[in-house]
Formats: sequence, C-alpha cells, structure tokens
Amino acid sequence: MAANEILSRPTLGERGWLLNQLRDETVGGAILLCAAALALIWANSPWGDSYTDMVAFKVGPESLGLNLPLGIWAADALLAIFFFVVGLELKHELVLGSLSKPAQAIVPAAAAIGGMVVPALIFVVVNANMDGGSLRGWGIPMATDIAFALAVLAMFGRRLPVALRAFLLTLAVVDDLGAITVIAIFYSDKFAAIWFGLFILTLVAYWLLQKYRITSPFLYIPLVIIGWYFCYKSGIHATVAGVIFGFLTRVRPDPGEIEAPADRLIHRIHPISAGFAVPVFALMAAGVDLRSTGLVDALSSPLSLGIILGLVVGKPVGILTMAWFMARFTRASLAPGIVWRDIFAVGLLAGVGFTVALLITELGYQDNSDLMDSAKIAVLVASVIAAAIAAVALLSRGRAYAAIAKVEEADLDKDGIPDVYQQGDEIDTPGNR
Repeated sequence: MAANEILSRPTLGERGWLLNQLRDETVGGAILLCAAALALIWANSPWGDSYTDMVAFKVGPESLGLNLPLGIWAADALLAIFFFVVGLELKHELVLGSLSKPAQAIVPAAAAIGGMVVPALIFVVVNANMDGGSLRGWGIPMATDIAFALAVLAMFGRRLPVALRAFLLTLAVVDDLGAITVIAIFYSDKFAAIWFGLFILTLVAYWLLQKYRITSPFLYIPLVIIGWYFCYKSGIHATVAGVIFGFLTRVRPDPGEIEAPADRLIHRIHPISAGFAVPVFALMAAGVDLRSTGLVDALSSPLSLGIILGLVVGKPVGILTMAWFMARFTRASLAPGIVWRDIFAVGLLAGVGFTVALLITELGYQDNSDLMDSAKIAVLVASVIAAAIAAVALLSRGRAYAAIAKVEEADLDKDGIPDVYQQGDEIDTPGNR
C-alpha cells in the first residue's frame, strides 16, 4: 500500500479472517431479520398478549437477585455474548487488523467517531427545539448493526470490494466500542463500589490466566459467569463485562500455536452470538404493539424524528465528512477503484442501527413505555429506510464492483490464493472512468 493511500486491499491473512467474520455475520443478519419480523407480527396479532407475557415472564434464582423477565435476560445476558465477540474483534483490529497501524487507522477511526457524534448532535438539536422532545435517547442513533447491514450487503452489494467491507466492519466495531462506553457511563445506574471491585478482581484473574497460558474451560467459564454477575450487581450494564473479557483475550499466537485464543473463541462463539443470542434479543425487543399507538402518531414525535434523521442522515454525513477531512489532512488518496460515493454508500449501511440501538432504547426509556415504543418504531423504520437507500447506492455501482471483484478474486492457477496477492497486480479503475 502506498504511504498516502487509504482503503487499500487488506493483506492475504487479514482478508481470510475478514471474510470468515463477514460470512458468519451475514447468516446471522438473515436470522436477525426473521426474528424481528416474527416479533412484530406476533405483537400485533390476535395473540399479542401472549407475546407481552413471554417477554415479561420471570425466571432465575430470587436469592441472587436474578429472578428477571426474559426480556432482561436477553438484553443483559445474551447481548453480553454479543459484546464478548465485539471485544475479541476489537482486540484483533487493534493488534493485527486495520487499527493496528496509525496511518491506516486514522481514517476509519475518525469516520466512526463522526458517524457517532453527528447522529447524536442531530438528535439533540431536534429534541431540544421541538415541544415534547426527550434528550434521554441521544445515544440511540449512534450504533451500527453489522449483521443487519451485511444482510443488506448480501442482497444488493455482493461484489463490494474487500477493502470497503473491512472499512464497514471497522466502523461497526468502533461504533460498538463507543456504544458500550456510552452505556457504561450514561445508561448505568445505582453504582455499587464493592460489587465493582469484585468485578475488577475477576478481570485480573482472567488476565492472569491468559498471561500464564492457562487453557482450561473449566476455569474460564465459571470465572466469566461470576464476572458477569458482579458487573450486573455493580450497577454497570452487564454487557460491559462481555466486551472487557473479550478485549483481555490474547490475540497473537505463540510459536507453534496454530490459533491464538481469540481466534479459537471467535470461531466457537461467533455462530452462537450471530445465530442465537442477537436474534433472540431481537425477538424480545422488536415486538412493538402498533394496535393502540398507531404508526403515524409514533413517528411524528421529536424522539422518533431525531432517531430517524440521526441514523438516515447523520450516519452517512458524519462518516463521509470525517473520512474526507482526515484524507485531506493527511494528504491521502483513495485506493484505485474506490471513489467517495462508495464511502457514502458504506455510511448509509452504517445507518442500519438495530440491535444496540434497541438496547439503548430499553435502557433510556425503561420507565416510560410510550416513549420506548415510539423509539423502537423509529429505529425499525430508520433501519429500513437506510437499508433501502444503501441498496440503491450499491446497485448503482454494481458494474464497477464487479470489475474490481474480477481482479480481486481471480485464481487462474487454482491454488486457493487470489492471483493479485501473488503477482502484485493493481486493480483497474473502471469505477473512476
């Protein structure tokens, strides 16, 4: 990669890791969409009361303070699995991936920050200047749902260059880190120092097990469960435990080691996260009853308008603006074959904010069911709108993407390695003509 070039083709090893991750997320995205659709249909069917009863049904030991509704279990426990995978991916990106070198990291990191800040600002401006506005949900339009976005990509942008796919994944990972930070600081309550101290001890124990190369799951599994419980009792949202444990996992393989612990865990846990944990959360969270509220009333509130504008407009504008600014600041240029409208298309995909946006909605408006329902409807509608516009943007570049893919995927000697990695070929730039 040239020193002043951004969004270049990833290395061969990083390409393989990236494509494996995206494949799992794409399948998970399809399951996620089905779960969300089922929740909406069920909640608005003649059997809608049974859906409400299911979400509110309590299970768990009362003596430990864990006799919780299924909806809370899904948000606090199942999404902790999701955020554990996020922590593993973040560690990989920081140590081995696109965030490991400052020159490569500055543009996607800045773009991700722009994609968080601008939607939040739009939400605040809308809700601060309209009657009945609510500032509590400013964190809702910040997050990107990578699984949902990749499901859209699988249908309308299969030939998207690997570099842009890597950019989208990096945006989502940094977004998730930002979201979990916002949750930990602004959407957690009743902080308990003693429980937090115990949680820190479990993190230290986990780090020591990694440091001394202990591999027994009989130590790790109880330790992580106990750490999750201490985090839950501390008042910090329990999903924070997942991302920190993931981040503490060793990502570099030792000499003679085929895979590092992080890679092994991603292969084993990612399918559980994408295929079960996140879809079940969607099933529990996406079932908004529209029979009494009405779609038009729900979407006309400042809360809903702030979320929709934040995701549909704020995300792509923030991502494109910050990426362009950092490229100008560093005097960098886009890699051959990639143009700025491609960055905008990826920004539109990033506007598909579903899973984490729903989580922040539940945390922000848990004491006001009407506002919660309005916010959830806005998240769903905004995600659909962003997906539709992104689909149009991707299809408009289909020919250019196909030309790039023809070079990136060519393997004339049938050795399983794309020829471009063996010959040093440069991708032609038909998209720029």
